[in-house]
Amino acid sequence: MDREALGDFLRSRRERLRPEDVGLVPGPRRRTPGLRRDEVALLAAMSTDYYERIEQARGPQPSPAMLGAIARALRLTRDERDHVYLLAGHQPPPAHVALGYADPGLMTILDALAPTVPAMVTDDLEGVVAQNALGVALLGRLTGHGEQSSSFLWHWFTDDRYRRLYAENDRDELSRGYVADLRAAVARRGSDAESLALVAALSEASEEFRAVWALQEVRTKRVTRKVLDHEQVGRLELECDVVVSPPSGQHLVLFRPQPGTGTAERLALLAVLGTQELAPAE
Repeated sequence: MDREALGDFLRSRRERLRPEDVGLVPGPRRRTPGLRRDEVALLAAMSTDYYERIEQARGPQPSPAMLGAIARALRLTRDERDHVYLLAGHQPPPAHVALGYADPGLMTILDALAPTVPAMVTDDLEGVVAQNALGVALLGRLTGHGEQSSSFLWHWFTDDRYRRLYAENDRDELSRGYVADLRAAVARRGSDAESLALVAALSEASEEFRAVWALQEVRTKRVTRKVLDHEQVGRLELECDVVVSPPSGQHLVLFRPQPGTGTAERLALLAVLGTQELAPAE
């Protein structure tokens, strides 16, 4: 581990960012360029002291998970993220493993959508790696809870509270679409250990998943109409769009209100009410 080089590099990346680049309010009396260390720590969900010691070359070796969180907070490119891993004495993660890191291009769009459109970033196996504030208010917080708790598919097939957010008549077709997309992702990955482990865990936990997986259907996600019954603002009629980033394979999932349904007004009300820890959903 090269502590000096790691600290210098992180400091240079921190100083190039402005608070508004990462969805923070600048506030008065900023005496130095870029983000403050405490702001990076907040974005990475770690203590300010821990981050300061890393940047000052006097801390312990950060874990891969911590490095992924820092990469996300600093909006690092994939090359920059891999450089940070190597400086910290770790091998960079495989291309499809998020480890708390979200594609910086998708994160920029996610931040821009924050005031009006619920959105989140997922990996190719539907692990949620980032959400904007309105996305949390709509769907519940899905990031930072561990591998299964951050998996959209795990919640869909194992959490009845989650399923009840959706119109009952839509659930079977949604299940088939999610599993067909997962089968395509497993094939793209060459049936790697991570994707096969997810299939095995879902097969063990859900009879429904086993039945749908046995259909052998394959198709990638497209625009989908979804109806949610939100406990605070009521019926929400949404178009679920998916934007794929070729470099990372990650997906930006956004929820557009259908015109003429009153959904836009109800989402505006939800933004005022603020985020709630609700059952997770996509």
